[in-house]
Amino acid sequence: MTETPPASDRPAVDRIEQAIARIEAAVAARTAGADALARRHAALKARMADAVAALDEVIARTGTR
Repeated sequence: MTETPPASDRPAVDRIEQAIARIEAAVAARTAGADALARRHAALKARMADAVAALDEVIARTGTR
């Protein structure tokens, strides 16, 4: 049976664990960024729909006079 060497004797494993931590942090940041972009897109879409509806009302009023 072999013993697991201390962490200081496993530099490759340490580098892999650090890389995994960096990847997980990058994924979390990207997910948060995508969520923020989706919220901004939804807000812009709603504002544009309101603006088009307002323009439709103006056109409808001026067309009936």
